[in-house]
Amino acid sequence: MLKRAFDFTAAFCGLLAIGPILAVMLLIIWLEDFCSPIYMAKRGGRNGVMFHMLKLRSMVKNADKSGLFSTSANDQRITRVGAFVRRHKLDEFGQLWNVLKGDMSLVGPRPPAMPEVDLYTEVERGLLAVRPGVTDFASIVFADEGEILIPFPDAALAYNQYIRPWKNRLGLLYVKHSSFVLDLQLILITLETLLSRRTALERLARILVKLDAPADIVATARRCSPLVAIPPPGASAVFKATDFAH
Repeated sequence: MLKRAFDFTAAFCGLLAIGPILAVMLLIIWLEDFCSPIYMAKRGGRNGVMFHMLKLRSMVKNADKSGLFSTSANDQRITRVGAFVRRHKLDEFGQLWNVLKGDMSLVGPRPPAMPEVDLYTEVERGLLAVRPGVTDFASIVFADEGEILIPFPDAALAYNQYIRPWKNRLGLLYVKHSSFVLDLQLILITLETLLSRRTALERLARILVKLDAPADIVATARRCSPLVAIPPPGASAVFKATDFAH
């Protein structure tokens, strides 16, 4: 399969190229608190099967025990080195190992945390029909997710109201129109964000227009106006605080 062959080759070459950088980052993270610099995040993979996604640790040890799966940029659990790692997306480099293994693809819907999978509607479960990816429409549009969540006292609630609905609508569009050519375009746009995020978002919006995406999704992808709270795909209402009550 062309996609899998490309993923394997690109991930292998990528790991070789960034190996020295990864080694230095792992040492710096370890030196801050002498805890493991690697974090194995539990994520929902293809068909909803759980896998461990390799990330460079950016939070204090056992931060995941809090039960929170949405993180604002000013979360107190983020370490000093971790703030730098997250800001420059260095924690994502480890996912090339998951691509090499076949848990993930270079391009595909972002892998959700397992608690998020439990909240998925039947429509959203369509995202699990393909391998999750390192990048996609949503990861480009919401690269600043942590900053978006800063003003909200409840990051998980805000995520489910303002980000998840749009992110998963974009993910479902990718599943519907996925192709090798689209994958190459998204990889190039992802790299372009390093030079100009605004130009990258506009280029992505033009692709969405060609795919006949709904106007509100295209407008959201451009990120020129405040995000609007909407129901997740397949749901009839916007999430409320009581939806998370136990």
